[in-house]
Amino acid sequence: MNSKGWKIREPDGIYFLTFTTVQWVDVFTRLEHRLVLLESLEYCQINKGLEIFAWVIMSNHIHLVVRSKENFKLSDTIRDFKKFTSVKIKRQINTRIESRRSWMKDVFETAGKNNKNNWYFQLWQQKSHPVLLSTNYMLKQRINYTHNNPVKAGIVLEPHYYLYSSSSNYADLGGLLKVNVLQL
Repeated sequence: MNSKGWKIREPDGIYFLTFTTVQWVDVFTRLEHRLVLLESLEYCQINKGLEIFAWVIMSNHIHLVVRSKENFKLSDTIRDFKKFTSVKIKRQINTRIESRRSWMKDVFETAGKNNKNNWYFQLWQQKSHPVLLSTNYMLKQRINYTHNNPVKAGIVLEPHYYLYSSSSNYADLGGLLKVNVLQL
């Protein structure tokens, strides 16, 4: 599919998004890096009109089922989220104890230098590949896919056991982020 197919065309639509680290580097094995993502998502909910229906943080990528509230643009929120988290995680890599520091810096700095849109450091792969979820079937399928990622990865036996996911919200167990639970 050409780049024209990967745009947010329906401003009121619900989208499935995936953000993946450059070279699939396992950045989010560290709690402090996961917390950056959680804090940023919460900030986007409060200040940028982001509605979250499902999410999961894996070791090297995140999945989201989201939309923007009226008067907000999802593409702007995505841009700001990726930029903020990249800067904050770069700072953490540079200033905190990190056994993989020089390797990670080399990977992310090389990616940044090789990207015409980013000249010094790149945490996230360029594309987010938004998928418009236009039917209840598509919504249910992507929410289940999102929640079952940790099960497929062999991390947990049941989706709601994974802390860094909205699956527990759907099981009425609360969660780390507030989400709009969909009844499908």
